[in-house]
Order: sequence, then structure tokens, then C-alpha cells
Amino acid sequence: MDRHAEVSPAPSVISRWFNRDGWRQLIIATPFGWLFLFFFVPALIVVAISIAESTRTSPPFTFLGEWPYVHLANIERLFTDTLYIRAFATSLANALMATLLCLLLGYPMALGLTRVQGSWRNILLMLIILPFWTSYLLRVFAWIGLMGANSWFNRLLTAAYNHLVPGPAVDHLQMMNTNFAVVLVMVYSYLPFMILPLYANLEKLDQTLNEAAMDLGSRPFRVFLDVTLPLSIPGIIAGGLLVFIPASGELVIPSLVGSASDPMIGRVISDEFASARDWPMAATVAIALLVLLVGPTMLYSYFENRARNRLEERP
Repeated sequence: MDRHAEVSPAPSVISRWFNRDGWRQLIIATPFGWLFLFFFVPALIVVAISIAESTRTSPPFTFLGEWPYVHLANIERLFTDTLYIRAFATSLANALMATLLCLLLGYPMALGLTRVQGSWRNILLMLIILPFWTSYLLRVFAWIGLMGANSWFNRLLTAAYNHLVPGPAVDHLQMMNTNFAVVLVMVYSYLPFMILPLYANLEKLDQTLNEAAMDLGSRPFRVFLDVTLPLSIPGIIAGGLLVFIPASGELVIPSLVGSASDPMIGRVISDEFASARDWPMAATVAIALLVLLVGPTMLYSYFENRARNRLEERP
């Protein structure tokens, strides 16, 4: 063996890591790092503020320096103050109503898109996405003008109301600063979030199942109830979550067209942070809303995965 033979140096840590496997791990770790830095860490900060005590200092909270180190008065206030209970109830009721209306309007539209042939389907999809090309605030302010006392939209609804409802005629309908206005604008704003998941689900359905059911004697409505509707439940759930979750914590729409005496929880959180400067209480309400919305979603995902695993384990 030649003593003077060159010994290849040991590969450095960097050169060993930056290979194909290293780049793959880096690409996979990047979104998780992003989620940890910009979602998990801020959530921990909000949780920490929620167990602090409100003060008049800057920042307007302080942590207790003695046992039990946790200020639980905010949690007790959350379940005893009627303001927060009423705000949660109003938010969930308005969000549920908006979700149901989006489903009733969006399902026929999504089903109709799957029946359209050729380039018309792309045109209709573009029309559904078209409102997103306009500023969100501009669309809300446009509805403020439509719901005004002297607008053609208000006059049309007033004429229909006077014609259908017995009793003395009214000059105009009070639409602004009501829950009706909040639900109406939320349905307009979130309707595409219901249509697109439903369309993606309905487009994948095997149309031969409908043809087989009709060949066996089922009428079109029974085919829809027995075949199409059950197979589209995943799309209904996905669209419902995409509408219900942001609608529950909506801030802009209730602030602009809603009633100050009957606020939604998003406006309450904003007022606690900005006006009252009670950051711990605002953080407590935000955490409660997060648990209320994410908890059922996680439970649904857990039971759905269990059911899927049981089906895969069957011989």
C-alpha cells in the first residue's frame, strides 16, 4: 500500500446533506416551517395573552407573578357576560343561515356547470370567479348603496312586500343595520366558495351510475336523491366549511351593514382590542371561537379517517 496515496477527504456535513434526499427534506420542511412561524407561534402568543391580566400600561396586559400565574377571570366572564353569549349566538346563527342559503343557491349552479358542454363551462366558471377581481370593500359598499332607502333594489323589494304581506303599505324596507343585510352580503361574498368545491366534486362523479339507475326504472328526482346527492356529500361538507368558518368570524360585513346593538363575535373581538384595549379578554374570545370552529372539524376528520380505514381493512 502506497503511503503517499492521496486519502479522499471525508465529505462535509453540508455536502452530505445537500443531495437529492436533503433537497427533498428541505422542500417538505419549508411549508411546515412557514406554518410554525406564522400560524402556530402567533396562536401561542394569543393563548399567552388570554391568561394575562388587563392593565392600563403599554402593552395593556401583564402576567401574574405569583401562583396560580394564570388569570381565569376572563374565562369566567366569557360564560357569564351576556354580550359574548349573544355575540356567539348571533355569529353562529348568521353563519349557519348564510351557509344554508349558499348551499341552496350553489348546488344547482354547480350541478348545472357539470351539464354544460364546450367553452360555455369555462365562461361560466370565469363569471363565478369574476367578483374576486374586484376589491372586497368595494363590493360591500356596493351593497350598501343597493340596500339604501331610495335604491331600485329596495323599491323592488318594498313593492313585493306591499303586494304579498297584508296590512298598511310601507314606504321602504329597513334593510341596513340588520342581520338580514349581514346574511345577504355574506351569501353574495361567499357563494363562490360553495360553488367551486361542489363543482369539483360533482364533475368527478361517474355519470354511468345515473344512467344505470334510470335504466332500472328510477325517475330523475329519485336518481338525484339516491345517487347524486349521497356521492356529493364530501363536496357539500367542504363548501360548507369554507363558508361557515370565515362567516362565523366575519368583521367587515357586520361592521359596515350590521347593527351595533346586535354585533357578531368578530366585531366584539375588534372592539375589545382597539376601543376597550382589553387584550386578554379579546384573546380569550378569539381562542374560544377557534376551539368552537376547529374542534368539530377535527372530530369530523378523525371519524372520517376511521371510517375510511375500516373500509380499507375489509376483505
